[in-house]
Amino acid sequence: MRTVSRVQDDRSVLRKHDGLLLEVGFTLIELMIVITIILILVGIAAANYGKFVQRTREAVLKLDLRTMREMIDRYTADRETLPQSVQDLCSAGYLREVPVDPITSTKEWSTRYGSVSLSPDRATPGIVDVSSKSTGTALDGTKYSDW
Repeated sequence: MRTVSRVQDDRSVLRKHDGLLLEVGFTLIELMIVITIILILVGIAAANYGKFVQRTREAVLKLDLRTMREMIDRYTADRETLPQSVQDLCSAGYLREVPVDPITSTKEWSTRYGSVSLSPDRATPGIVDVSSKSTGTALDGTKYSDW
């Protein structure tokens, strides 16, 4: 019958097995393998995190564009004239503040001007649409400026 007893040393834990002292611990190669696996997992997580952040920014951009376009329509219906700038929507109380473009991190938006005939005798020029000033491409392959 084999007996195993533990002997405490200042350097490490030793096991006495059949009269031999065995050192318990990890080898350098085992530690390197574990560290490599951890680094691979961190790399995968970082890539997924980057895509998650981009998807979130794209969702915020779509929501901001939809909100501003809806407010342009409400402003036009209520005042029977088109706003001259995005700031006009804020001044009139349709927006609290000009939203920050999550892609460019600025409050600057590309505006498209046109005119709308609200009554038979007059056409009013002003902003008819807004879009991002970003020249980048979304995850789905479309340009942010085309949204």
